[in-house]
Amino acid sequence: MIYPRGIPKNIQWDAELPSFPVHDMLFQSAGKFPRRAAIDFFDRTTTYAQLAQAVKCAAQGLQELGVKKGTRVGLLLPNTPYYIIFYYAILLAGGVVVNLNPLYAARELEHLIADSGMELAVTLDLKITYEKISTMVGKTNLKRLIVCHLCDALPTVKGLLFKLFKKSDVSFIPRDNVHIPFDTIMNNDGKPQSVAIDPAHDVAVLQYTGGTTGVPKAAMLTHRNLVVNATQSRLWFSMAREGEEVLLGVLPFFHVFAMTVAMNLGILIGATIIVVPRFELKQVVHLIHRKKPTLFPAVPTIYAAISNFRGLSHYDISSVKYCISGGAGLPIDIKRAFEAVTGCVVAEGYGLTESSPVATCNPLEGINKAGSIGLPLPGTIIEIVSLDDRSTVLPMGQRGEVCIIGPQIMKAYWNNEAETAETLTPTDIGMRLHTGDVGYIDEDGYIYIVDRIKNMILCGGYNVYPRNVEEAVYLHPAVAECVVAGLPDPYRGQTVKAYVALKPGTTLSRDELMTFLQDKLSPIEVPKQIEFRDSLPKTMIGKLSRKALLDEEKQKKSG
Repeated sequence: MIYPRGIPKNIQWDAELPSFPVHDMLFQSAGKFPRRAAIDFFDRTTTYAQLAQAVKCAAQGLQELGVKKGTRVGLLLPNTPYYIIFYYAILLAGGVVVNLNPLYAARELEHLIADSGMELAVTLDLKITYEKISTMVGKTNLKRLIVCHLCDALPTVKGLLFKLFKKSDVSFIPRDNVHIPFDTIMNNDGKPQSVAIDPAHDVAVLQYTGGTTGVPKAAMLTHRNLVVNATQSRLWFSMAREGEEVLLGVLPFFHVFAMTVAMNLGILIGATIIVVPRFELKQVVHLIHRKKPTLFPAVPTIYAAISNFRGLSHYDISSVKYCISGGAGLPIDIKRAFEAVTGCVVAEGYGLTESSPVATCNPLEGINKAGSIGLPLPGTIIEIVSLDDRSTVLPMGQRGEVCIIGPQIMKAYWNNEAETAETLTPTDIGMRLHTGDVGYIDEDGYIYIVDRIKNMILCGGYNVYPRNVEEAVYLHPAVAECVVAGLPDPYRGQTVKAYVALKPGTTLSRDELMTFLQDKLSPIEVPKQIEFRDSLPKTMIGKLSRKALLDEEKQKKSG
């Protein structure tokens, strides 16, 4: 295999990558660091030894319910200790994790339950989760629910306060054969039956993707896919100290980026994971000040929000040393602003659900090129293929579709041979994953994403890439958030529109922004429409949502 150019000397790109069951990562760390805190949830800590035992008990309880090799089990949980326990317990029992987003509409949830064939799911007793999935029992093939009580995961005093002041947020849970309490699952000696796992072929997670562009489809991620990607990330974070790091887990674990780079990587290196159910700006800044995390994976909007936090000077957030940004392109100004207030290194990474997900990342030591998605992770090859002929690999500097070859590439799409054949194509060195992203490789081997093929704006016969326009808009010091999209135009085919949110205490007019952009963009790229908003819509993980804005535009027209 050709060794990619530009790989830093401290990264062993051709390292031998392991192949073992995902849950073994937990048991290995529990053996090395039994007394170290694995989870910190609102100041209630769980050691690695305690977590490993809880996982064994949960796995035995699942097996007693009939979970066996290949059984799909849904997780409809925010970030809590319950998510981590059941994620590894399902895998230890031989099952397959099906990640469910608590913010999915009932229609979306119904499709995922039916498509995956799950008959069992784990959820919380909160109305926001329980009431949505409980309606699926009987309506779908879902037959039973394991229900966890949030107050029981909190420290004693906080649990009592939650019962007292948040009672209206909690659902009444019937006592019947459908609902199985968490305590019932855990009431055993923690000796589950051993299940033989073939890491290279046995699926560990069904991770749904594509919901923003059509009907969600599930990437079949094997045990090896996930172990390899956590190990690749570990090799990239070569300076991380096993058994010493503190990782801030604010991104939702049910999303593939956080599942790998926060939870699985954190467990692999024996880190203490500060588990945060959702991003609340002041709470997270306070947590960084008080808990002193050293690793902080996040999305660009979170880094931007912290950098722009008005009271930031009252907090010490300098403990953060290394950050990996994913989920969306990282604007250069956001990267520089967060590095300035923390002194850390923010490295932009890139990948897809189908690649488990990380495929490339900027070096944390060495040349960190702003605007680039970096270099291929160990064992990973990036190719740029022609947009007109998928069999033609383009030379450096030319733009085409970014493709990934590596051991982290999914097995296939679940029950979807047509999409699998369209997305994965065989080559002499492995399956090639077609990403749908337009990009190029520079002379140093660094990869750049220009934009999504589907997001590309066709304006008067010219290709306009939204990311390029967004980067220019972000250069204005008053801009906090920006999304650029193409809207139908009877003359040009499409016209460029920018949606902009400003930083607190700043002002900016349409004409002022247009003038600012004149020397930064070609005339065809300069937005013809600009809409200022207090904030822009975001997905569950905090990624700016172009889809939500385009849906609004469609509703305006139909209305």
